[in-house]
Amino acid sequence: MYAIHFYENNNYVLNQVLRTIPSLDDNVTLKGRKGKVTNVEEIKENVYYVFVEFEKVVDKSKTAALDPKKKRR
Repeated sequence: MYAIHFYENNNYVLNQVLRTIPSLDDNVTLKGRKGKVTNVEEIKENVYYVFVEFEKVVDKSKTAALDPKKKRR
C-alpha cells in the first residue's frame, strides 16, 4: 500500500492510500475532475507525490449568455 499525495500547480488536492502508483500520462479522476499525471516523485519508501494537470472547466452560464438563439427568462 502506498500513500499517494496529489498536487496541482503546487496546491495540495488530495491524498489516498492505493495499491498501485499512477504513472506518467495516466488519466485520473479526483473529486469528479478529470486530469492527467504530469510528474511522480518518490519521497519515502511508500510515500509518493503525484502532480496532476486538470482539464479546464467550461462555465455553462457564460456559454448560455453568448448564445443569442436561446431566450432568457
